[in-house]
Amino acid sequence: MTIVTDEAQAAARAGRGPLRRRGENDFETLAAPFRPEILALCYRMLGSIHDAEDLVQETYLRGWRAYGDFEGRASLRTWLYRIATNACLTALEHRARRPLPTGIGAPSTDPEGDLSAIPPEIAWLQPFPDTLTALDAAAADPASVVAARAGLRLALVAALQLLPPRQRAVLILRDVLAWRAAEVAELLGMTATAVNSLLKRARARLADLAPDADEVREPSRAEQREILDRWAAAFVDADVDTLMELLTEDAVWEMPPQPMWFQGTEMLRRLLEFRLRGPGRYRRMIPASANGQPAFALYLPGTGEHAGRLVAGSLHVITFRGGRIGKVSAFRTPALIALAGLPLELEAP
Repeated sequence: MTIVTDEAQAAARAGRGPLRRRGENDFETLAAPFRPEILALCYRMLGSIHDAEDLVQETYLRGWRAYGDFEGRASLRTWLYRIATNACLTALEHRARRPLPTGIGAPSTDPEGDLSAIPPEIAWLQPFPDTLTALDAAAADPASVVAARAGLRLALVAALQLLPPRQRAVLILRDVLAWRAAEVAELLGMTATAVNSLLKRARARLADLAPDADEVREPSRAEQREILDRWAAAFVDADVDTLMELLTEDAVWEMPPQPMWFQGTEMLRRLLEFRLRGPGRYRRMIPASANGQPAFALYLPGTGEHAGRLVAGSLHVITFRGGRIGKVSAFRTPALIALAGLPLELEAP
């Protein structure tokens, strides 16, 4: 995929490139490469892949309509970011923040309890499949890939939802995307002094409410692969002892859209023994990735018209702490597996 650089934009404005003609095809061709990063921006702001996709559509529709008046004083990329950021800020005026279960209360103490109760009034934070941003593209700069992954981590996106919308936008643009204060000020229509003031407040609030949001402690890739392979095999085999060996002592397990979450070896052992050793449990795990983190799509035996097949159950996003697993965010929404580019049904072995 070819990225249109600022230099190319300048050349085009000078009459040496495709911006000489301001037609529909020009906009679509030049704007298309920026769609994945605009999608990631909207996701960080909104915490929902579905809402983010809607805002990207709105951004590109607005851009297409206004492209004839685009004067090129900023790059096309900056112009699209301005449209997308303002669209997100407007959308957030009428929406509550999207939390994870760990962000709304104390840990639960009944791992054998009913999981059928789902509070309809809560819109939960959603994971972001890496396939939507091409984080592993071979042509990408390795440092950029690392930065992109860090900026999409589930804990960081959850923490961002705690900030007021404008503080959220400033922190994303300054600290996650590394824009200069002057660039953010121009994009948001404010002074650089005001941007720095908002950034200071955002950092302080984030440090108070989520001090470990951007902390990354992972094993090497080879060690991580070995741990994940053991984890998947043990999960399918209901080998709770091995699963507990791979978890930290203070590990967390959450299961949105269920509001309860559990922490610590005692609760997690009870949870896993109860959930994995019953009939009709998980029969296959397929590796995936979301928010720059390892993940698994879990499949269980189908029933009724799906009997004899395996059907998608949940998407588990794994967070490492050192050489063990510190958190499992088990999103019990099968449609998320399709967003990760995996099938909703498989042939049973």
